Amino acid sequence: MRALLILAVLLLAVVVLSRLPALWKSKLPSAPPRRDELVKDPVCQTYVLMSRAVRGEAEGAPTYFCSRECAARYQRGERRA
Repeated sequence: MRALLILAVLLLAVVVLSRLPALWKSKLPSAPPRRDELVKDPVCQTYVLMSRAVRGEAEGAPTYFCSRECAARYQRGERRA
């Protein structure tokens, strides 16, 4: 009888412990989604990955450039029509 009780306690412990990783995982903050879409440089008209683009602002909206040089040209008003 005592062996049966120990076996039941061990089985219960295994069941409870097997669910702990799922509980921990649900409480951890998730990483923000990665946005790796293509954006167009307004100066040279090339497309670049958003994660690698140089970010600037124009009229309150984010503007993306392929390089610092294009961002500087944009600031000086050298824009392609």
